Amino acid sequence: MANKKQYPQDQYEKPVFNLPYQKIYLYLLLVGLTFLFVAFAIGYVYTRSANEVGQGVYLPPIFIANSVLLLLSSLTIKAANTAYKEDETKKYQNALNLTFLLTAIFLVMQVLAWTLYKDALMGENIGNGKQYLYALSGLHFAHVFGGLPFLLYFMYVASVRMKEPVSVLVYFSDPAKKLHLELLTVYWHFLDALWIFLVLFFLLNMLF
Repeated sequence: MANKKQYPQDQYEKPVFNLPYQKIYLYLLLVGLTFLFVAFAIGYVYTRSANEVGQGVYLPPIFIANSVLLLLSSLTIKAANTAYKEDETKKYQNALNLTFLLTAIFLVMQVLAWTLYKDALMGENIGNGKQYLYALSGLHFAHVFGGLPFLLYFMYVASVRMKEPVSVLVYFSDPAKKLHLELLTVYWHFLDALWIFLVLFFLLNMLF
């Protein structure tokens, strides 16, 4: 009976506590970001209470509209994962491209929201609440923007490799690519969930 060919375990699959080390790094990053955003949120609540500001910071409607864009990008990057597992070349590329497009629109809309928000609140006495909204949304913006090069890398490699049947087969059977796509998806979902938290947090503070 012939032995099944064994591929060497590479750096992408080296386990630490039964997890690839890259997953460990990503999870640590996400935990750190969670604590950072929670700390800012607590700081905002404390500042609002200390300054005796009755109404919370005004939340521009664009922030809420942007939530839809991020939710859609979560669906498209999940679709990219599904297409990858099913070796669906065209669906995979389309899902990646659509994820990038939705994210780019989100970033542009966010800059627009900051501009309109600044004009709308010019001269109003709201304590330091405005700075917290800028800081939290800006921090989120930076991490979304930081994820774009990785998404662009997937788009570029896919466009290069999706031309010949052999290269397509190699691409879809590459465990490193599968792991990296999984990590990117987790990161994207986390940022989307974080944005929803921010919007709900400031919306509730605005209403109450």
